[in-house]
Amino acid sequence: MHEISIPQSVIDRVIARRGRAHVFDDLVPSRTALVVVDMQNAFLLPEIGHSFCAEAPGIIPNINRLAGALREAGGVVVWIQTEFTDTIEQDWSVAAQMSGPARTARRAAALRAGTRGHALADGLEVRPHDLFVTKTRFSAFIQGSSDLEQVLRDRNIDTVIVTGTVTNVCCESTARDAMMRDFRVVFVSDANAANSDAEHNASLVAIYLTFGDVMSTEQTIECMRRNAQRAAE
Repeated sequence: MHEISIPQSVIDRVIARRGRAHVFDDLVPSRTALVVVDMQNAFLLPEIGHSFCAEAPGIIPNINRLAGALREAGGVVVWIQTEFTDTIEQDWSVAAQMSGPARTARRAAALRAGTRGHALADGLEVRPHDLFVTKTRFSAFIQGSSDLEQVLRDRNIDTVIVTGTVTNVCCESTARDAMMRDFRVVFVSDANAANSDAEHNASLVAIYLTFGDVMSTEQTIECMRRNAQRAAE
């Protein structure tokens, strides 16, 4: 698990701008989705993954806790899976150029639909009524990547809780674009995983300052339960 470090100066700036430390602690559970990004074997199993993240298996318990609490409170859980397609090297040629032929080939082998790498990791508590969305870019919200935005709009969702891996790539990209598409973003500090504490914390700071709220698993669950109880009264 990452050692979380958000400088007090950053917290002070957020409070000065927004009036309180957690601007989205009033989230309405029935209008909230837990977005779980790329918790696939391609990122969690070193023997088959093209981009193994050693910290990712450790966040599975927190993701399961968040998913269970949000389902109980009336929200939805969305499992995002990256998929390598036959046209992606043409449609997203810059990524292939930056990765190089060998890494692109490993990515293709690990993330094609139906492969073990594409599947969600063991230990994740998936339920029959959860939603599944396939994406083809780092961000699940960018144009042409997935239908996640429409899936959420159809369910009157206005808040997304972002978890998964890797913090500073697909998770941060998804969170930034969610905010730009007018969703309220909660980024969970101990339910995202990166390859180093430094990379993880840099993303937390960037998100917290500009693109959303940052809370721990405990804080997020407490908000869900408190606000669900208020709605029931």
